[in-house]
Amino acid sequence: MTTVLKISDLHGWYGESHILHGIDLEVKDGEVITLLGRNGAGRTSTLRAICGLMGKRTGHIEIFGKASLSLQSHEVARLGVGYCPEERGIFASLSCEQNLMLPPTLAPGGMSVDEIYDMFPNLKERRNSPGGRLSGGEQQMLAIARILRTGAKLLLLDEITEGLAPVIVEKLGEVVLNLKKRGFTIVLVEQNFRFAAPLADRHHVIEHGKVVKVVSQNELATSTSELNELLGV
Repeated sequence: MTTVLKISDLHGWYGESHILHGIDLEVKDGEVITLLGRNGAGRTSTLRAICGLMGKRTGHIEIFGKASLSLQSHEVARLGVGYCPEERGIFASLSCEQNLMLPPTLAPGGMSVDEIYDMFPNLKERRNSPGGRLSGGEQQMLAIARILRTGAKLLLLDEITEGLAPVIVEKLGEVVLNLKKRGFTIVLVEQNFRFAAPLADRHHVIEHGKVVKVVSQNELATSTSELNELLGV
């Protein structure tokens, strides 16, 4: 399998604060992996470092075979990276469909609006509603849908279940599995381990800015107690 994302000895800083302390990570084409850990462990910072949204970084990041540490964030996006931040970034005054149409095309092969509406029927129903009038779950669906139009094949999804009702969380799990079947590669930052557990090929636990444990799907049953201890479940 082709390596889509490779990170070696990644360190990152916000100003004087040293946040990432040597992240090592490799993701193959079509895999779903999680970054698990307590708040402040460095999970979101890892995604931001991949996208070029941290200040100082050292180490090595390779995306689709291209070294990307020296690239600007817009150049990283054009390698085929879609980032869905925790804050969602929905424009409240634009309609649902205007929000959806806003991002540029980064690469060929992006999903059509009809395909997106098939995946997210709620968004089709609310396509003319202002973004600020959408529910939290609908805003999250829109935030994910928006990056699917761009042609990005590596999706970085940050805390997509945060604060959402169980029925919406279940729907988002179906979406992740659907995207995996379509050949997307996904890095999922999650606090909700019950949501993440059945979705991922591998789980990476981050503590103090470093990967301290990697558990594959077939090791999950024998590693649950250790994971619960690491994650404070």
